[in-house]
Amino acid sequence: MRLEASCQCGKVSYSVESRTPYPYMRCYCSICRKHAGGGGYAINLGADSDTLEVRGGEHKRFYHARMHDGESEGERHFCGNCGSALYLYDERWPELVHPIAAAVDTPLPHPPEIVHIMLDSKANWVDVPEGPGHVHFGGYPELSIEDWHRKHGLLEE
Repeated sequence: MRLEASCQCGKVSYSVESRTPYPYMRCYCSICRKHAGGGGYAINLGADSDTLEVRGGEHKRFYHARMHDGESEGERHFCGNCGSALYLYDERWPELVHPIAAAVDTPLPHPPEIVHIMLDSKANWVDVPEGPGHVHFGGYPELSIEDWHRKHGLLEE
C-alpha cells in the first residue's frame, strides 16, 4: 500500500510503500508519547525504506532519543518548522522505515485488534482501553509488526 504523509505545516511530505499498513500497535514508552503521542502513545507502521521519497527534506530534522544507557540508534525524523513527527529510521534495520501513523494522510485500514505496548512506561493520566479487541503488554510483544500482520492474514504481498 502506498502511504502519503506530511507534517502539519506542509513543508515536509513523503511517500513510502508499506506491506504492514494496519495501525494496530499503540506504544506508551516515554520516547513515543513525548515525541508524537497526543493520546499518551504513538502508533508506528512498517514500510520499505528503499521506496521512501521525501519532499521538502531541507526542512526535515532528526534526533536520537535519550535512553537510560545512552542514546537511541534510531533517527526520529520531524519537521524543523512545525515539529510534526514523521517517521523513524534505524541503521540496524536498513530495509525498514517506520512512518508515524498520525502523519499519514492516506486512509489506513482498521485493525482487527489494538495492541497496547510498553504499558510499564505509560503516563499515569492515560486510561488504556480494555476488553475484547485489546491486548496488553508491559514491554515489547514477541510479534514484530510484520509477524502480527502475517498472523492476522493482513500482510500485503
